[in-house]
Amino acid sequence: MKTISTEQEYREQIKQDELTVGIFTTTWCPDCKRLDMFIGDITAEHQDKKWFTIDKDEFPEIAEEQTVMGIPSLLVFKNGEKIAHLHSANAKTPDQVNEFLNNL
Repeated sequence: MKTISTEQEYREQIKQDELTVGIFTTTWCPDCKRLDMFIGDITAEHQDKKWFTIDKDEFPEIAEEQTVMGIPSLLVFKNGEKIAHLHSANAKTPDQVNEFLNNL
């Protein structure tokens, strides 16, 4: 999974013509650590999508632009447009994340 380190990388990732899932996270978030425990299995099941992570604290302008209030949040992009957003309250279990991805 690609870790975003510049705004340009982020912009290039989201403009792909295939589904791209961005995980907004931070280093200090307990729910993000919980997500880390199972996200590898989920990305393996959803190899038809591109994946990236972005630190909300390092890119607060992007988080605000995308209305990311809580973390972790999963956002799905295609051709530069956000088409789905799984808010942090609903991203706590593998079942919640898989259900979200399966309904895209």
